[in-house]
Amino acid sequence: MIKRLFILLFVTISILTEAYGQREVITDAKKRGLPNLPAFDHKGVHFGFLIGLNALDFHIYNSGQRTDENGNTAWFGEIEHLNPGINLGIVTDFRLMDHLNFRCLPGVGFGERDITFIDETGKRIGDPLKIKSTFIEMPLLIKYGANRLNNVKPYVIAGTTPRFDLAKDKQDHLLLRSLDAYIDLGAGMDFYLPYFRFSIELRGSIGLTNVYNNTPSSELEDIPYQQAIRRLKSRMVGLTFYFE
Repeated sequence: MIKRLFILLFVTISILTEAYGQREVITDAKKRGLPNLPAFDHKGVHFGFLIGLNALDFHIYNSGQRTDENGNTAWFGEIEHLNPGINLGIVTDFRLMDHLNFRCLPGVGFGERDITFIDETGKRIGDPLKIKSTFIEMPLLIKYGANRLNNVKPYVIAGTTPRFDLAKDKQDHLLLRSLDAYIDLGAGMDFYLPYFRFSIELRGSIGLTNVYNNTPSSELEDIPYQQAIRRLKSRMVGLTFYFE
């Protein structure tokens, strides 16, 4: 899912950049006009805000252990579909040099992951476990921008994001750790409008730590679910809109 979205974004950016470049040649030949916000990229620091959509995912490492009450079958967890979530945040952007910026994006995120359990025959076991998350997040990113094409500029971005999940208590038989760190990689497009810069960015995040807390539960009904899973690593893809 994440790979397909990245491929789609890069293809879209390439097409837009090529089309806009050709348009610039024609436009420039007809009329030499001034670009919007000509000094924007030379600011030492600037601010803004962001609104984003996200889809949370888990890379599930199943134990393969016989987990039902009679020890006759193994349970396996999987994510069947992704649910949409939302991100809100503040943008603080520091210019490091030409084409290179450091960005700090503190904010909050909301999302949900549904884990479906099946047995060895492929039969579903009960209803999916709904793992809801409310994150306090602090993306720390390096942004590299290409040459500006009048009022458009493509860019790539990379960095790390610590996230703290406020919904850390047990939810539907499982217990998760609250703190995780992610590696981020993405790309986007800046559009320079008359009064502000609007940007669209697609970014993927891969969790680095095991967020599954395998502390034994005192509830007998929780044990098969806990024994079925060995590790959980978070993954996320987000489409973000910036106003700077």
